[in-house]
Amino acid sequence: MTELKATPVAQFYIPAAASLQERRPRILKDGDTFGLFDHNGDILSGTGSPEGIYHLDTRYLSQFHLSLCGARPLLLSSTVRDDNAMLRCDLTNPDLYRGDNRILEHDLIHLRRSKFLWRSCCFERLAIRNFSEKRQLVTLGLEFAADFADIFEVRGTQREHRGVRHAPEVGGDLVTLAYTGLDRVRRETIVRFSPRPSQLMAGRANIELALEPQGRAAVFVEISCNTVPRGHSAADEFFRSFRGAIKRLRGACSGAATIETSNEIFNEAIRRSHSDLYMLLTEQPEGPYPYAGIPWFSTIFGRDGLIAALQTLWMDPSIARGVLGYLAANQATVEDNLTDAEPGKILHEVRRGEMAELREVPFRRYYGSVDATPLFVMLAGAYLQRTGDTGFLRGIWPNIDAALGWIEKYGDRDGDGFVEYGRRAPGGLANQGWKDSHDSVFHADGSLAQGPIALVEVQAYVYAAIQAAARIARDLELNSHAANLERRARDLRERFDAAFWDAELGSYVLALDGAKRPCRVRTSNAGHALYAGVAYKERAEPIIRGLMSSNFYSGWGIRTVATSELRYNPMSYHNGSVWPHDNAIIAQGFARYDFAVAAARVFQGLFAASIYIDLRRLPELFCGFSRQRSQGPTFYPVACAPQAWAATVPMSLLQSCLGLRFDPGKRMITLRRPVLPPFLDDVILRGLSIGEARANIRARRSGGNVVVDLLSTEGNIGVRLGD
Repeated sequence: MTELKATPVAQFYIPAAASLQERRPRILKDGDTFGLFDHNGDILSGTGSPEGIYHLDTRYLSQFHLSLCGARPLLLSSTVRDDNAMLRCDLTNPDLYRGDNRILEHDLIHLRRSKFLWRSCCFERLAIRNFSEKRQLVTLGLEFAADFADIFEVRGTQREHRGVRHAPEVGGDLVTLAYTGLDRVRRETIVRFSPRPSQLMAGRANIELALEPQGRAAVFVEISCNTVPRGHSAADEFFRSFRGAIKRLRGACSGAATIETSNEIFNEAIRRSHSDLYMLLTEQPEGPYPYAGIPWFSTIFGRDGLIAALQTLWMDPSIARGVLGYLAANQATVEDNLTDAEPGKILHEVRRGEMAELREVPFRRYYGSVDATPLFVMLAGAYLQRTGDTGFLRGIWPNIDAALGWIEKYGDRDGDGFVEYGRRAPGGLANQGWKDSHDSVFHADGSLAQGPIALVEVQAYVYAAIQAAARIARDLELNSHAANLERRARDLRERFDAAFWDAELGSYVLALDGAKRPCRVRTSNAGHALYAGVAYKERAEPIIRGLMSSNFYSGWGIRTVATSELRYNPMSYHNGSVWPHDNAIIAQGFARYDFAVAAARVFQGLFAASIYIDLRRLPELFCGFSRQRSQGPTFYPVACAPQAWAATVPMSLLQSCLGLRFDPGKRMITLRRPVLPPFLDDVILRGLSIGEARANIRARRSGGNVVVDLLSTEGNIGVRLGD
């Protein structure tokens, strides 16, 4: 057949060599496998390209390029299904020439690519239809390659040595690409085709098709990561596996409450958030765990999982149970300088790629976060309040007690009663709060704080953790222990206010450095003190007034650092950007201190931002430039999307505005002083649960008030308005 033609600045920093916002990749995930594709459904290799199919922190496919008669098809449309189950790309032919003669006019051949992931495999169907009046002979070409790069290599880390790439094995309808790493693990990518290609080479398959007028054909491709193709044909396996993928997605969210509102655009956003959350959920022996984000963080992170679980606890407690179970099972029991492990400390990050296995990076099982441990205890207490599941809490009480022991012994490095961080080895993270950039903790003159550093939000979390542990101890009838914890919490609150409150700032300072000098800068971290409840009531109003001033509130959300500070930079990772999860935590704090109207304003800004974002998907962060009339937010180049704790933000903000609370002992759901943001007039929540009982409720605007209607119930459950 005649063919027709037509450098990182700091360790572990994620370079912006390739902007994710510029590429806006299409994303799929299943379990420990995820894929980044361009809008055509291709994987285009090149310097800094993040695209590929990844499995267990290794890129198993780095190139996958479709051509039609030697030319790249033209994009018609590209979208991921609302439930994230499948990517569909519609393509057509450009003008095709032989020499100088056009022999096929554009837009006569239609190609529809449908692809999804299931059990460490990527399945694809290419459906082709001829809309011309003549019989057409076309060649589909598929070029492919696997670089087996570690995720940290893709992010920009240079390696002096790599393992061995084996010669490709070609046979019949498949090609095997293989690599044996320095960790002595053999990794294989198997590419299989149906029908059998006319030509099959080490990195290319050509499939010749004869299409009658209005004729159709289909080609199936199966790309397996370390998985031997099953006995079924690639075509049969496509349909069999897709049924399995759909069943898993539906099963994962079957017990969750659902949200329906009067605003159809918000309904689109909440559906995407819901789908992103359940796509990121990955089953572990202890239950579901939300992986942090794609592409750079598609793995377990302690802090991210804990916050995502806290933000969705009202709608699906099973996520919190899975997170608590996994982190309890992987709690540190020994000291290890390389991994920043100390007895009782909660995990920060898990990696399973070659570089982690060889300890070229310290993150194989890494404990370098100062806040995951108190957040673990906070989530345990919140889970008990939400569910009344004392049996589960009794099982993890030794882990809670060990976490409290870490806070008292290892967390308080200098014995001043506050929890500080400082890495145990040079290879670990320098800053170990959620703002973990190298320059995120600083003084008013811009100089970087020297450790050990006591962050404001960490002390707030510790206070909330001790209170949560006291409540758990009471429920477990450990009354003397509970009384001691309650005294510890009262004492910490007094000392915290004395050390961190700054009357001139009208807020809490960011941190105390190693010399106990306060970092007197205005940051969003102070809002976390409201969230945790450590702030005295009289502190709330000035903090909220400051956070909602133009120095902080961009119109899209609250910046991490006020515009008045020397290190403010709206394009930075942590020093002036807007993080949706940070805003959701702060909004919960606003509502806690009876400033739900301010929480609704935060909700309004983030929703307005989502209108301008592809798929209505809130990213990990965006830039902190002020909102301009008729313009959307400015995006951050390498922000992950989806990101678990960003996906859960709309759910968290809705709970804050409605004042949703649960009392499993009384079998009662309370809406405390509910408000609705301006873009919502009517909200229906279905499947709110206490145990096996369910309630469906409606909150609607009526004049200046919010009226709550009980639509229906199943089982012993009640709903009421409360103060």
